[in-house]
Amino acid sequence: MTAAPSSAAAHPTEPGGTGGAGRVVGVLALAGIVAALMQTLVVPLIGDLPKLLGTTASNASWVITATLLAAAVATPVAGRLGDMYGKRRLLLALTVPLVAGSVLCAVSGSVAPMVAGRALQGLGMGIVPLGISLLRDVLPPEKLGSSIALMSASMGVGGALGLPFSAAVAEHASWRVLFWVAGGFSLLVGVLIAVVVPDGKVAKAAAGRFDVLGAVGLGGGLVALLLAVSKGSVWGWGSATTLGLFAVSAVALLGWGVWELRTHDPLVDLRTTARPQVLMTNLASILVGFAMYAQSLVVPQLLQLPEATGYGLGQSMMAMGLWMAPAGLMMMALAPLGAKLTAARGPKVTLSVGSLVISVGYLSALALMGSTWGLLVVTLICNTGVGLAYGAMPSLIMGAVPLHETASANSFNTLMRSIGSSVSAAVIGVVLAQLTTDFGGHALPSESGFRVALVIGGAVALAAAAVAALIPAHPKPVPAPAAERPATPTPEPAA
Repeated sequence: MTAAPSSAAAHPTEPGGTGGAGRVVGVLALAGIVAALMQTLVVPLIGDLPKLLGTTASNASWVITATLLAAAVATPVAGRLGDMYGKRRLLLALTVPLVAGSVLCAVSGSVAPMVAGRALQGLGMGIVPLGISLLRDVLPPEKLGSSIALMSASMGVGGALGLPFSAAVAEHASWRVLFWVAGGFSLLVGVLIAVVVPDGKVAKAAAGRFDVLGAVGLGGGLVALLLAVSKGSVWGWGSATTLGLFAVSAVALLGWGVWELRTHDPLVDLRTTARPQVLMTNLASILVGFAMYAQSLVVPQLLQLPEATGYGLGQSMMAMGLWMAPAGLMMMALAPLGAKLTAARGPKVTLSVGSLVISVGYLSALALMGSTWGLLVVTLICNTGVGLAYGAMPSLIMGAVPLHETASANSFNTLMRSIGSSVSAAVIGVVLAQLTTDFGGHALPSESGFRVALVIGGAVALAAAAVAALIPAHPKPVPAPAAERPATPTPEPAA
């Protein structure tokens, strides 16, 4: 691996380079949208999956869980491999399981191949942090802030557009078309990355052995934790299976941490993640991930519950998706504003403001939850805050880690957000399951249950703002490893 090129070639997206900055950012943002699309692709099919696959509802739920688990395990691994062997190369590699998983799902006739295909699709979630890290390598500094914000917003856009798209296809065509279209988009993304996106820098400091034991330890601990969190309500929070998984997770992650501190080439450099700026940003990311996901669980249910309940709005799946879509687009529309705020006041302020805006969205929901237009306003406010917060997190992380750890650190931050979302799903699920009302012999979440869930989401968003305020305003500069420092000429001896 060679050293970083000279300044003339340091940014291949500049006018004299191999491509325009706009095209590179556009392709990477499209890749992020397609990867995020996989998360909501099967939501309209959840109720029909047992019949379509000839299985039970419990088994069919693994179609969702498999994607979550695969993404959690693959994201930090992809980040480390990207630092070692090149981010563009890993981006291309991650499009392969996206295509293969989509095709496998499209031809599936039973639950096992469908779950396998969905797990392959989950591997592609590492695209977003890798793409953000690559931007640091190939863009000039003046374009980096807005491009990072736009790339971060791609996750919200993909998730928001996935619902109406999937619902429209499910209503008017075969469910298999969903996966054929997803495979086609994934293949297109791979071709565009190969043609448009330049190679990033690979620092000599990133060379070394891949930490296989660290990857196994982190993966095992995460799988046990997320299985317990996502399935605890089904298996019982006090069941032997759930408690056993929590215990296995605690032991595996503790052992992983000890190993990472002792090995020479760790999967995740825990000493770097312990730096105050990185540590507090990751903690805020967990809380923002929780707050973001809570409203995405509450609002769709309020939109779809029958009007006869007195608080439901009676919308179809298709209509619900259309009411939710503008909020995702809002994240991308406000990306330039977030970048300007970061440039003027710093990413710490942007993260704090974004968290406060999310809490305002939850507060407004308590008064506006009685109409479709009111809930549209709520989602617009919440996603405005999410867009600001998500755009600031990579800037905070990359400002506190050396170049050779960019992809690994960003991927770990993405993992923290995913853990926050998973915990949110469990907590809000318990609240809505406990506070119910009888409707025609069926237990439905009550209005008070939704209000409690909204209060929890708002409180967590406020906590995220408080944590963001504790991030050091002027962190110590990160010393570059010897492999990344320019050579210092040896002075000539005096005559």
